[in-house]
Amino acid sequence: MLLLLANWLGDSVRAFNVFNYITLRAVLATMTALFISFLLGPWVIRKLTELKVGQAVRNDGPQTHLVKAGTPTMGGTLILLSIGLTTLLWADLYNKYVWVVLLVTLGTGVIGFVDDYKKVALKNPKGLTSRQKLFWQSLIAIGAGLYLANSATLPANTEFIVPFFKHIAYPFGTVGFLVLTYLVIVGTSNAVNLTDGLDGLAILPTVMVAMALAIFAYVAGHAKFAAYLLLPHIPGAGELAVFCAAMAGAGLGFLWFNAYPAEVFMGDVGALALGAALGTVAVIVRQEIVLAVMGGVFVVEALSVMIQVASFKLTGKRVFRMAPLHHHYELKGWKETQVVVRFWIITMLLVLAGLATLKLR
Repeated sequence: MLLLLANWLGDSVRAFNVFNYITLRAVLATMTALFISFLLGPWVIRKLTELKVGQAVRNDGPQTHLVKAGTPTMGGTLILLSIGLTTLLWADLYNKYVWVVLLVTLGTGVIGFVDDYKKVALKNPKGLTSRQKLFWQSLIAIGAGLYLANSATLPANTEFIVPFFKHIAYPFGTVGFLVLTYLVIVGTSNAVNLTDGLDGLAILPTVMVAMALAIFAYVAGHAKFAAYLLLPHIPGAGELAVFCAAMAGAGLGFLWFNAYPAEVFMGDVGALALGAALGTVAVIVRQEIVLAVMGGVFVVEALSVMIQVASFKLTGKRVFRMAPLHHHYELKGWKETQVVVRFWIITMLLVLAGLATLKLR
């Protein structure tokens, strides 16, 4: 929106043409999303408290969590408001990739909102069933995949890229691309949701991965940089750097209120949406493997649940004291803040490893 205004004013005042630079708008998007979060955060928390949408706490979990009962949840609405408003303000609204990611984010956010609302407002402990959530997530992911496949203009748009190697890329047909897109978007969405169990645990890794994906998006959208770094050139993908920057700013703003002891929890409305957003950006810039590396904490958290469930069904025994993995370490004696900060450090290292793939080919 502001870009359109700047372009119109740029015809008369050349200084406004500076807003055509993606890097500048990405910085401004981060600051804008952060400001919106700070501005609306207290109001959102107050409204959630008035609506009595408090978090329920599992009785079989760490006893230290019992004091969190009643803390407002559904705080992800604040994140989505910040991302949505900022993207509309600073992104190029004629860019198809911006709308794909934005619609996937808001769509999965609606799924999470309905699930949270049923749990905390309607007092239905099950919320949406797993099948219902998976159905709607699948519909959104497949819809995004179909659009991206049918609108692809270059082979690079749908090739499967293997990092750390110069020229290893596997061409995917429409079916293969759809399957990969489905797995990445739905998998990342649920993985972030499973990770969101401690104060600040999921949001800062999301911010770090989003910032790294902003770099990949910018490089992929820049013909010269992509050629120099041997990455696929995806015309228009650079604009996703603005969206990722908005996500990072919104996440940092939310962390202000979500840091231990949390004033508000993200809820499914935020976790499902942020995970889907990361997955969609990774699909567009053809960095699915790099996303799995940088989001290694999300991957391990999801695997811990899968292993725990499979082991218990097959043998009647549990591999971990409790799943997801962060609860296992809590029950081993780690303090909540220790688990969170150590997982942050691991994510930082993994993000650096992912960024290394830009040059190590």
